[in-house]
Amino acid sequence: MVRRKSLRMTQEELAEKLGVSTQMISNLELGKKAIRPENLSKVCAVLELSADFILTGTNTKTAVDAVAEKLIQLTAEELQMVNDMIDYMNRQK
Repeated sequence: MVRRKSLRMTQEELAEKLGVSTQMISNLELGKKAIRPENLSKVCAVLELSADFILTGTNTKTAVDAVAEKLIQLTAEELQMVNDMIDYMNRQK
């Protein structure tokens, strides 16, 4: 619920994006119903959260995972620059 609200998304909007009822979203948020496996990946995508976080409430993402997500968004030239910086830093050790 916190993530949905931080995205300024209503239960109705989330339900529409997931193809479920608003009542289902309410039940999920209140802990009255468990999320079905086929809906879990949809919820993760819409709320931009990991399945670990949704299921356990804790973020199991490592620092490397966080950096990898950022690297995916870079151009080939930017990736080369990052690679060069890493090589430089490793040589300084």
